[in-house]
Order: sequence, then C-alpha cells, then structure tokens
Amino acid sequence: MSATTAAAVGLARRRANYARRYWVFAVPAAVVVVAVIIFPWLFTVFMSLHEWDPSHGLSWVGLSNYATLLSDTRFGWAVLRTLYFSVLSVGAPLILGVAAAVCFNQRFPLRGVARTIFILPMMATPVAIALVWSMMFHPQLGVLNYILTSLGLPPSTWTYAANTVIPTLAMVETWQWTPLVMLIVLGGLASLPQDPYEAARIDGASGWQSFRHITLPLLWPFIIVAAVIRTIDALKSFDVIYVITQGGPGTASETMNIFLYQEAFAYYKLGYASAVTLVFFALIVVISLVMLKLRQREKWQ
Repeated sequence: MSATTAAAVGLARRRANYARRYWVFAVPAAVVVVAVIIFPWLFTVFMSLHEWDPSHGLSWVGLSNYATLLSDTRFGWAVLRTLYFSVLSVGAPLILGVAAAVCFNQRFPLRGVARTIFILPMMATPVAIALVWSMMFHPQLGVLNYILTSLGLPPSTWTYAANTVIPTLAMVETWQWTPLVMLIVLGGLASLPQDPYEAARIDGASGWQSFRHITLPLLWPFIIVAAVIRTIDALKSFDVIYVITQGGPGTASETMNIFLYQEAFAYYKLGYASAVTLVFFALIVVISLVMLKLRQREKWQ
C-alpha cells in the first residue's frame, strides 16, 4: 500500500470515527428539540383543525376555526389593540433608551451607580411590577393621582377607562424595558470609531450635528436589534396586562394573548385558541422578518 493510499484510508477512518462521536452528542439534542419545539407546534396545528368538547372529545372541523377568525370582530379588535400597544411599547423605550444611552456614555461622578439604579426595573419580575403599578393606578388611593392633584392637575383614570388603559399599560412596559434598549445602544456607542468625531470637531460641528449625522446613523443597526427584541416581547406581552386589567375595562385592553387565554381556558375552545395561536405566530414572524430585513439593509450602507 502506497503512502498516499494509506493516508486516504486513515483519513476515511478518522472521518467515520468523528461521525460516530458526533451522533452521540447530536441525537440527545435532536430529541429535546423535537419534544420541546416541534411536537408542540405539530400538536397545535392538529388541534386547530379540531374542536374539543369536554363531554364528546375531539371532532374534526377542518378550516372552520380559521374561517371563524375572519368574521370574529372581537378577534379583529384584539389584533388592533395588540398593534397599538406594541407601537407604544416599542417607540417610547427606543426614544428614551437611546437618550439614556447617550447620557450614560458621558463621564460624570457616580456613573456606575446611576447605571445600576437605571437597570433595576428590568430585573424585577413582571407580576410583581404589575401588582405595584396596580396600586399606584388606583383612582382614589393611588400615589399617581395624589401627585397629580398635588401639582394642581386633574386626576387620571389610568387603567379604569377605555381611552387610557392601553397607553397606561404601555407606560409600565416602557418603565421596565427602557433599560434593555439603553444597554444595547450603550454597547453600540462603546464600539463606535472616534475618527469621525474628531473630524467633525475640526470642522466646527455642534454636539447635535455630530449626534444626528454621525452617532445616529452608526447606531442604527443596534437600534434595529433593540426594536426587534422589543417588538417580539411587546407582541407577546401577557403577564403585566392580565395582572393589572385582565383585559378590561370590558375588553378595552384585550390583546391577542388575553383573547387567546380567554378562549382556551375560560371558554374551553381549545381548537379555536390553537388557530389563534398559529395566526399570532405568523404575525410575529412576518413583523420580525421585515425588521430583520431592514437591519440587514442598514448594516451594509
């Protein structure tokens, strides 16, 4: 056997041994993925084509659950409320988070302590946050109306009126998740090159001009990443909304998640709720892909 043939045989054996060792690690991971991700989705698809009755069990209904969604005005309003809530819960943290990141990127005394205090809301559990804010929103006993009246302003209805409940819930989300946007943008600021700023200072550019024409364009990919994360999180927000309002008053804060929960666990329409789940998932995927495509385009400009 020549040296070349022996080397080829040895290489083939090493590859075979590597393949056998590879499957030892790959199979358990594949089993976990199938059990935790793929099977639940296949079961959800199966349930969306059926209806479940506690007394009669499963019955095949085909695409009728999806057809019902198209004519369900309550579901349509839930979609609109979800989008409205998401726009407020994404836009406000982005603006405030970018502003906070620019401020915390400057050098000042006790900057580390200030950063730590600023990110504390992000560390709290959503249910605890919702309970605290629920007490603060109380029309008579809440501290927020006390502050407003102390300043000579009229008290607000907060979560107790249909026209203010969604903006109020978005305010809670903004308070909790602005620190996340700040951390992402702050990481982007730390990676920016300094040469453009030195050239701008030589040309006599003001701080606002440097921010508008240098900082903001360079930060745009990081802002898009923060927007994608916040959009996905806002679309699927449930715990804060449910604990504070349970979808009320009436159905004024009934987002798609609240609607889904009510259909599945209050009315036991598991097939219909499964159809809502798949439509909701498709909506999140479409919005996420659009935003990721926007980020990819901005990355190379």
